[in-house]
Amino acid sequence: MSQVEISAGKFRGLRVLADRDGRFRMMAIDQRGSLRRMLSKVLGKDPDEVGYDDLRAVKKSVVKVLSPYSSATLTDPVYGYPGCLGYIPKDVGLLLAYEETGYTKAGEGGHERRSSLIEGWSARKAKRAGADAVKLLMYWRPEASDETLEHQSSIVRKVGEECEEVDLPFVLELVSYPLLKDELPEGTARPTTDTPAFAKRKPEIVLRTVQEFSKPEYKADLLKVEFPADLKYTEEYCHGTFDGKKRKALYDLDEVEDFCRRVDEACGVPWVILSAGVGIEEFLVNVELASEAGASGFLGGRAIWQGCTKFYPDVEAMEKWLATSGADNFKRLHEASRNAVPWYEHRRFGGYPNVSLAGGDREWYRNYEGL
Repeated sequence: MSQVEISAGKFRGLRVLADRDGRFRMMAIDQRGSLRRMLSKVLGKDPDEVGYDDLRAVKKSVVKVLSPYSSATLTDPVYGYPGCLGYIPKDVGLLLAYEETGYTKAGEGGHERRSSLIEGWSARKAKRAGADAVKLLMYWRPEASDETLEHQSSIVRKVGEECEEVDLPFVLELVSYPLLKDELPEGTARPTTDTPAFAKRKPEIVLRTVQEFSKPEYKADLLKVEFPADLKYTEEYCHGTFDGKKRKALYDLDEVEDFCRRVDEACGVPWVILSAGVGIEEFLVNVELASEAGASGFLGGRAIWQGCTKFYPDVEAMEKWLATSGADNFKRLHEASRNAVPWYEHRRFGGYPNVSLAGGDREWYRNYEGL
């Protein structure tokens, strides 16, 4: 196998994000809108009434207690990083988010989603803040209008170029959403991915999405990918295993395993599985199946820590839950990802011996710019 070139900074950054075995066991606490909605239910307030200090307090506790179990921790620069800086262990990597929370409605009926970047933030600032990588969440639905697809893809290209300029790994999170008529609720109900129509299309949606963003033009170094099916619609789990609600089976686990293998074959860079708000029991199965298919680990959020929010604003009770149930969730995820593929063994690299510094090992330093 021929050597694959990678910049010094990106190589070093990927190593820092992974554990000593080259597997990503990462935690996400960059949620803003979804966390605000969770706390609004606990506090009996409108989401808009949940303030800065509320989000900051929860993020601080989650990082303080659970970050030591992660190979890297993802947070946001607005609410998370200011209060969490002193609680991320020195041997745990740091990812900082770049996208603004939420999306702008677009397209026919306002069902398409367009992302935006945090105003005043950049990959250069993330690096100066000590980040080991930049993360961008991108809403993507292949069936969206050309205008929306170009808007979204142009943002990804911009961030990819920024990360290349400052030599930071670019972690791209890809999230789909309901768009076609039979996937959308009637009236004013909030769109949900828990419908037979969406679940049936999800394998193809995820596959087409990773095929697109594996293209070199986007400069992504690690893809954060949705599980390419909905286990609640499998023959084995459709009888209410995860949430007590019965559904009609759309596929079985053999088919789901094939979906995962197809995603792995389509990913031109290493990939990890995201939790997308599912419960821990479902996420454990997702992680195990994805790891067996070729994923290099996980970057999980709410599935790990969401149980603590029901105790807010009692910080002591919240941290007690995190130190027991939350820590147990993390330990189980480590076991579920035991067969994950070390990132450097992905076919892009083929192992450390095949990795070479961009520009050539002998003279690389002459043209190296970094910051």
